Amino acid sequence: MRSRVPRRLGTVVVATGLVLASLLTGPAAQAEPVSDPDRAAALAADAAADAAAQVVAELGDTRTAGVYQDDDGRVVVGVTDEAAAQAVRDAGGTPQLVANSTAALTAIHAEFDQLAGIANTSWGVDPSTNKVSVEIHEGVSAADEARLVTVAARHGGAVSVEHLPGKIEFTAYDMRGGVGITSGSRLCTAGFNVQNSSGKKYMITAGHCMIGGYYEWNRYSGNIPLGRMSSFNNEPGDWAVVEYRASNVSPLGMIQYRDGSAHQITGSRWVRDGEGVKRTGTSSQDFVGKVLDPSVTVNYDGGVTLYKMIKTSLCSIKGDSGGPLFSGETALGIASGSDHPTSTCNDGVSTHRSYYQPLQAVLIDKGLRVY
Repeated sequence: MRSRVPRRLGTVVVATGLVLASLLTGPAAQAEPVSDPDRAAALAADAAADAAAQVVAELGDTRTAGVYQDDDGRVVVGVTDEAAAQAVRDAGGTPQLVANSTAALTAIHAEFDQLAGIANTSWGVDPSTNKVSVEIHEGVSAADEARLVTVAARHGGAVSVEHLPGKIEFTAYDMRGGVGITSGSRLCTAGFNVQNSSGKKYMITAGHCMIGGYYEWNRYSGNIPLGRMSSFNNEPGDWAVVEYRASNVSPLGMIQYRDGSAHQITGSRWVRDGEGVKRTGTSSQDFVGKVLDPSVTVNYDGGVTLYKMIKTSLCSIKGDSGGPLFSGETALGIASGSDHPTSTCNDGVSTHRSYYQPLQAVLIDKGLRVY
């Protein structure tokens, strides 16, 4: 006996059908005239997909298999039984009987997610083929490919595996803390990438890097435009916030070491006296040292006085300004200055001193956070 759509569902489907029927089977009537045929078709398809989604929501993910647009522009609803197909027809839509429900395919997708981290691969539920589509690009080892194929084999025709050329890489330029930045002839170092409550991305570096009108900043490597200074303070603090404005730059919540490897940053806090810390900079090496005093007054050569700065045993030189001070995955400070040697730092813990703007003070003042 053919199952019937429950009365409650039937009422909803019939009501929705008035929308679907007008959008999918009849002329694309619009509330206001649209002169561009392509735009009119796109609006109709969007509305049809929204209406189809309502029917899918009523039928549930064990009786449906997603919504897609076919080569003829029709919005098609995948269904797993004839009663569900009839409900879609009654609503004026186009059903397609398939073997795998959304629930089943989603469960398979979750199995593949257990293998997340295999570079140069992707997988996902494809409603148009009613399968989980797995794509393997160049650079995947034989062992990792075997792991993927093993999962695929457990599900037979519900999974497709395809080999494709090339590697999967970011099209955007990565930007991390510790990377060199330039503005005109000036060289400094990015400190930490941060964001506001809306998710907008910024970079924090040293405020004195901005003095003299150096407001537009590029990445030192490749001279890639990054953004523009949005605020800075050089007395009594030494910090600047640069707003990322380039769409082809991907600001990452990481620190980059001199060898190119990356280190994730997950939080921030005030420093503790005597704790071990690390720093990176574009001009010198990565060094490990300690906090000698969490809050000092620094009187720079030339007359500038800074307050509540962090004093460390670390060595740094010109160009390291703005670079990150951190401990583990925790952001602590921004490089301001040092009693640096003329050109090189030979070791991290020495008679030299370097001074850092406490990052936490900037984050609180500007309503920002690391990520």
